[in-house]
Amino acid sequence: MERRSSLDVLVTQVATHLIGVDSMTVGGGYRDVLEDLVGYFDADAAYLRHHDTDLRATVMVAEWPERLDVPQPDPLGTVFFADADPVFAAAEFLVEPLLFRPDPAMEQYRRLVESASGYQTISMATVPLLSRDQTTGVLGLVASGDREWSDDEVDTLKSVATLFAQVQARIHAEEHLRWAATHDALTGLLNRRGVSDHLGSRLEAGGEPFAVLYFDLDRLKALNDFLGHSAGDSFLRTIGSRLQDNSDSETLLARWGGDEFVVVLPAPITEDDAYAEACRILTVVTARVDMAGEYISRTASIGVALAVPGTSTVDSVIADADQAALAAKTAGGNTVSLFTDEIRARNELQNDIELHLRAAIEGESLLLHFQPEIDLTNDRITAVEALVRWQHPTRGMLPPVEFVAIAEAVNLATDLGRWVLNEACRTYASWHRTLGALDITLRVNVSPAQLVSIDFVRTVQDVLAAHSIDPHRLCIEITEVAVVHDVLLAARALKDVRALGVRVAIDDFGTGYSSLSHLKTLPVDAVKIDREFVTHLATSQDDRAIVEAVTTLARAYDLDLIAEGLEDIDARAVLVELGCTRAQGYLYARPQPSDVVLGMLRAGTLSPSS
Repeated sequence: MERRSSLDVLVTQVATHLIGVDSMTVGGGYRDVLEDLVGYFDADAAYLRHHDTDLRATVMVAEWPERLDVPQPDPLGTVFFADADPVFAAAEFLVEPLLFRPDPAMEQYRRLVESASGYQTISMATVPLLSRDQTTGVLGLVASGDREWSDDEVDTLKSVATLFAQVQARIHAEEHLRWAATHDALTGLLNRRGVSDHLGSRLEAGGEPFAVLYFDLDRLKALNDFLGHSAGDSFLRTIGSRLQDNSDSETLLARWGGDEFVVVLPAPITEDDAYAEACRILTVVTARVDMAGEYISRTASIGVALAVPGTSTVDSVIADADQAALAAKTAGGNTVSLFTDEIRARNELQNDIELHLRAAIEGESLLLHFQPEIDLTNDRITAVEALVRWQHPTRGMLPPVEFVAIAEAVNLATDLGRWVLNEACRTYASWHRTLGALDITLRVNVSPAQLVSIDFVRTVQDVLAAHSIDPHRLCIEITEVAVVHDVLLAARALKDVRALGVRVAIDDFGTGYSSLSHLKTLPVDAVKIDREFVTHLATSQDDRAIVEAVTTLARAYDLDLIAEGLEDIDARAVLVELGCTRAQGYLYARPQPSDVVLGMLRAGTLSPSS
């Protein structure tokens, strides 16, 4: 009984080592566990190996104690199953423990171990790491000489292996989310966030000017309309592959979004050399593509801008290259244009928005549209998200993407956010008076500047009181960008606003710098899966795996989960299958004015569009 109790204590101790690890600290956690196992079982060594299915190999990821004077290459480092001795080969599909004692039949394995560690005669206990009936690695103990392994010891090793397998799966999901946050799922190139992070670091580091190329593919919609959206996706993947095949390792490639790409050339470089390289890339991306027997090509217009460390910013250099690409398109397209002072002068026209924005906030040209959120199990409306619009005096109706970033840049984001919050709550109260009862959540986006403003919590409290709204009916939505610069300050603000009864959601979940850590540090009630992972959910196994992982995380943290950007019925079915039963998107409704949404609320449910 005492031995059984001590084994249970060991398993608990192992779980303590592993519960808090992430991809950056997991190696230390592994070694701590192996050290405990060696000490407890009075063994000579312990090791942990993970399978690499792409290489069809087993890879050493941790050992204790670490071997000294390891030969290079390490015979025990990466072992390919196809060339392995019988002992290593058995590990590939191992499902039950394997116990070894000195035996002439394992002489080949013994010699391999001796060459890499010095152990001449060994006994070994090996147990598999299993995940969904797949062998993902092995845990082993090594003892010199001839030793028996008791049933209790083997059972304990199996329990530890189960913990290792759970950590392995969690770390894999975390790494995949981190990769997905900076890479485009369709092409495998960097995404907007990934290239922006790189450009920001490079501009801060100083050095010589370097060139940034920006281009989009002309009339890709025609290709989608003629051959279908899957053909358009295939075309974009081909363009991404061509860029990779025709660029050196120092050239940075990114899909900025849609049919837009960014190429960052190595420094130093002159404008003439950058122009010549852009012309070469233009030839690469406009070459014909075989699409199921149809040879298709799209023209492109490439803009080139020089980024000057210490002077340029990420936004300015991308804007410069984008404006140069627009100039190339205006000149007839399928050509290259350098950013010039003339283009800069045209850029200054955008200041028109900035000049009118404060007056819009203080006047009557802003308005709200609302997009319903749906319970996918019964099509009932469970929430609405408030989305601001601007009836510009000369440019017509502007969506938030046209002016919210400018509001943040000129310190108007807090004033804009205060107007949105008040107008959204006023509208909600009006609906409530009209309908007599209103059992839905009002979701309002909060900008980074608004969240950390000194009067944010008081503003929320005053607005709720002014319109007699139950705080539990309000949910503020923040993006991960809103908290990345000062997590502690953001967490304090969120804690205070939640104390009022207001709920908090993380918007665009999965695209930020450290999504998983934010779930641990921020007081939140819900996460919204970014549309990037929902758009191709019905056809992308990667997106399915990510959504499934986020669903599991939300369930583990007892958080509400909402999918954004739901546009087709097949994706809806996958969401329901995975356990995400709330969503918003064009499948049900686009953002609509308040009077239209009132009619929707009166009906209570919405049917998906056909």
